Amino acid sequence: MANPEGSPFPAEQRLEQRLGPVLRRRDQVQAGTTDQRLLDSEGDSQWVHTDPWRVMRIQSEFVEGFGALAELPSAISVFGSARTPAGSPEYEAGVRIGRALVDAGFAVITGGGPGAMEAANRGAREGNGISVGLGIELPFEQGLNPHVDIGVNFRYFFVRKTMFVKYAQGFVVLPGGLGTLDELFEALTLVQTRKVTRFPIVLFGTEYWGGLVDWLRDTVVGQGKASAGDLLLFHVTDDVDEAVALVTKETGR
Repeated sequence: MANPEGSPFPAEQRLEQRLGPVLRRRDQVQAGTTDQRLLDSEGDSQWVHTDPWRVMRIQSEFVEGFGALAELPSAISVFGSARTPAGSPEYEAGVRIGRALVDAGFAVITGGGPGAMEAANRGAREGNGISVGLGIELPFEQGLNPHVDIGVNFRYFFVRKTMFVKYAQGFVVLPGGLGTLDELFEALTLVQTRKVTRFPIVLFGTEYWGGLVDWLRDTVVGQGKASAGDLLLFHVTDDVDEAVALVTKETGR
């Protein structure tokens, strides 16, 4: 350790420093001790933006999310566009899906935002069920919609995505944009690679999703980039009752 003159430790020991699990030697030895730096009220505050500190923030987000959602009953995550206009047919379908999932005994989890997410949360709340919103910090963040009863805001997408998967028994995917596609394909990949126990994925809206399904079948599977069986990992429907029946059947309820 880099000790001052008169240190009782031999000179060769000053060339080695142990900081928890980290070993530093020779010119990588740092002056002072961890406690000294902790208790020093002066100095650079940039440490709060370093990667080790980010790890603590990530850990805290997992702890908060697990703590908030651990006692949820069986739930379904509903994805969809934040840009879906209130009162539109897509929005009203989202309300019906949220209410029908509650009637089937599920809590409803969404991204907590406006549009299709708000619709599903609204349906769950109006059905006297549990309405959950998992928000994300964005430059254009609009906050959690008023129909969320349990809400958690996250800094990191990957922590939020873990919560969507860990506490859901299935996914219903309403028409959406890039964020919805990201969540859909991550779910499909997790099921395909058996990183999670198989659970149902329902795409709601045959006209909206039809082109994507055709591309997956004709191009992705057609060129051997996926197997034909991968097309069985999801269902497509326009019927609210069928969507709920599919997740209910495959979750064993």
